[in-house]
Formats: sequence, structure tokens, C-alpha cells
Amino acid sequence: MQATRARLLRHETADSRWELAVRAPAPALHGHVCGDYVGYVESAASPVQRREFAAPFTVLIFDFGPPLRLCDPDDEQSASQHNSGFVAGISDRATLTAHDGRSSGIQVNLTPIGARLLTAAPLCELAGHIVGLDDLMSREHRRISERLADTTGWDARFDLIDRVLQERLASAHACPRKVAWALARIEASGGTVDIGALARELGHSAKYLIAQFREHIGFPPKLAARLLRFDRVVRHIRGGGGERWAELALRFGYFDQSHLVRDCRQFTGLTPTAMRASLMPFPV
Repeated sequence: MQATRARLLRHETADSRWELAVRAPAPALHGHVCGDYVGYVESAASPVQRREFAAPFTVLIFDFGPPLRLCDPDDEQSASQHNSGFVAGISDRATLTAHDGRSSGIQVNLTPIGARLLTAAPLCELAGHIVGLDDLMSREHRRISERLADTTGWDARFDLIDRVLQERLASAHACPRKVAWALARIEASGGTVDIGALARELGHSAKYLIAQFREHIGFPPKLAARLLRFDRVVRHIRGGGGERWAELALRFGYFDQSHLVRDCRQFTGLTPTAMRASLMPFPV
């Protein structure tokens, strides 16, 4: 059976052009990688800056061009960069990325379980932080960005990432069953499950469940639920959803519009109107 090949998307304007390559990860990585691999090449006549919203996944970036700069939207002087790429842990705040006109690499979004297994890092230390790829990968995998740069074709690059991640998965320790089950319930509900009721289903207190999530996932279950629910809203709007905010709140299980607006401001740093206007039709 022939492997699925990458889909290419291209866009060009008077002063910039980009190419995206999108492909699903290997079946063995199901549940560990969120969505597709996304390769990108961008060239622009002037510096580019983007606001990356908080999301319910850990972002793994393999850079094989000039490294991206990252900074806190509230402190743009705090820019940092990592030559071969980085891992951005799940956060409840937006991040700014920037480059001087050229950027190329691959983005892999890891589920909370995938991040725990594939980065081999304590997620309580990774949550809310950005760490250089070289500091997290094993010695034999540290030069993967260089290998990706030397590899011709997106499919060959994605094949390499498949191999590396599956090798890491084979040597990883499993997440505690109760934590994995609770996270799966939160995901299946789209972030609308009651955390107290979830804890009772497990036969434990909410305090116990929160402690288990902090230790093994890196953040509390309520934040996981809020991020999952808001990410569904973002994806819906990016896909063309044009409902009013009150209608979106009802559709995605918010108590009322004000709770959706609160999450929007916290997770994007923007007003709902500005957030909607900023969305680009990227498949990530």
C-alpha cells in the first residue's frame, strides 16, 4: 500500500510567498501527535511577526532555516531563539514568533500524553516554557534539524520524523492509566466535562486529580478543558464559522458569552473582534 503523500499549499503576494506541506503522522503515533505534520517555507520582503494563541498541545519545531525568535507579547524585548528548534510547552498565554523574512522548518503538535512520552521531560517543568530542542532530545537525535535540512522532499522529511518519534515512543514509560483515561474523557467532551464529576467517576477527590495532572501532564485538568474548548472555537472560526459570539458560546458549551470572551482575552491577548480578524487559513 502506497504511503500517503504530503499535500502542498502555496500562496504568493507582491512582497511575500509561502509553501506549506501537510501530512498525517504514522498510525503508530495516533494519540501522541495532534493533527498533521506541517512543513513550511516562507520568504518575505520585510520582517514577519505572528501571534500564536495558547492551545491544548505542545509545539515541537524543527528549524532548518534561520531560527525563529520568540517573545512574550507583554515584553517584546525578551526575545529568545534556539538554533535547531524548540519545544513550547502548553501555556495559558499567547506567544509572538518573528523572523527577518526567511523561515523554514516543520511543526509537530504533541498531545499532552505524546509530549510526556516523546520529550522525556517532566511536563510540570515544561508547561509555560520554551526549551531548545537540543536540551530535550537524546544524543543520537539532537542533529535531526540538520538531517531534515539535508533531506530532499517533504515526504522524506516526514518519514524521518516518523522514525525518530517512533523510536522515542518505543523506549518511553506509559502515562498512569487513570490520568490518561481522565484526559481522554476531557477531550471526548470537547472540554465541557465537569472536573468534579470526573474525579468522582475515578473514585478520587478533585484535589487528587489536579495533583495527578500537574505531576504527569504539567497543568490542571480545568485548564486542559478550557484550552480544548477554546481551540475548538478557533478552529471553527478559521474554517469559516461566522456566528456571533453568543451563538459560539452556546454551541461550544460555555456558560455564557462572557466566559468565552474571558478565555479569548486570556489565551490570545486580543479582543474577540481582533482575534477573529487575525486568524489565517493555515491548517495548524
